[in-house]
Amino acid sequence: MPDAGIQNFQRSFKHLPITRKRRSTFVSDISRVMSNTPELQSIASQVRRDIVRMVHGASSGHPGGSLGCTDFLVTLYFDTMNTKAPEFHMDGNGEDLFFLSNGHISPVWYSTLARKGFFPVAELATFRKIDTRLQGHPATEEGLPGIRVASGSLGQGLSVALGAAQTKKLNGDDSLVFTLHGDGELQEGQIWEAAMYAAHHKIDNIISTVDYNKQQIDGSTDEVMTLGDLRAKWEAFGWTVLEMDGHNIDAIKSTLAEAKGMTGQGKPIIILMTTDMGKGVDFMEGTHKWHGVAPNDEQLASALTQLEETLGDY
Repeated sequence: MPDAGIQNFQRSFKHLPITRKRRSTFVSDISRVMSNTPELQSIASQVRRDIVRMVHGASSGHPGGSLGCTDFLVTLYFDTMNTKAPEFHMDGNGEDLFFLSNGHISPVWYSTLARKGFFPVAELATFRKIDTRLQGHPATEEGLPGIRVASGSLGQGLSVALGAAQTKKLNGDDSLVFTLHGDGELQEGQIWEAAMYAAHHKIDNIISTVDYNKQQIDGSTDEVMTLGDLRAKWEAFGWTVLEMDGHNIDAIKSTLAEAKGMTGQGKPIIILMTTDMGKGVDFMEGTHKWHGVAPNDEQLASALTQLEETLGDY
């Protein structure tokens, strides 16, 4: 994007209620839009290769949602969040934190963490194996860097993240907390209890994202339990709501930058992110059937022909 384009893009957000401190961060983030998109796309391709190979190697796992959230996780870790990688400290003081509430999509998180340098890439080969640190659902007992809470019991991640966000406020730490949730997870009551809590306590240093692929393990969300108007619901619960295309890296970067610029205004922020389950592998895309099924040898070979090896396979 030329400088003039960046300036026009920045001016389009002047109406937002952004504090001077947050505005400087926001403008800096916006200035990076498109500057490193090819690099992020390259990383995302490799992460998708990692995902299908990990799940195939374990003959179990959840490829669908992992593939769908790859562009988001890669952009979050390699462009948006302030972390101390490859260093990892459980308390997370002075750095942004991320909590994966829909823990079953651990393959995409593990690959992203490894490619970011939190632990050796070769360790991805141990996914779901005996004595591995890479459990099917993230856990803390094994001491895997990057993991701060066990997750996978759907509905709990937002509550945990809100506690972390409040802790940062109490400690005078102006870093942010990010979360990711499945849309089927919004059928859990605890999510809405946490949503009320966040608005009531004005927890405005959290940016949550919903993977809105409209699929869950038993079928489409409309068939299992319709979610209705999610924007209206979250707004009614007192949250600021943004929307984005979860497969357009420029859109992900700009929306996350916009969200960061809106923190500190007394309201929690949520992003409704439209994705396709199984994105990047033609026979997996857009269906719940690959929610938790591993590809066989032939299917793996087909998937790998569609995903460029960019950083080297483990």
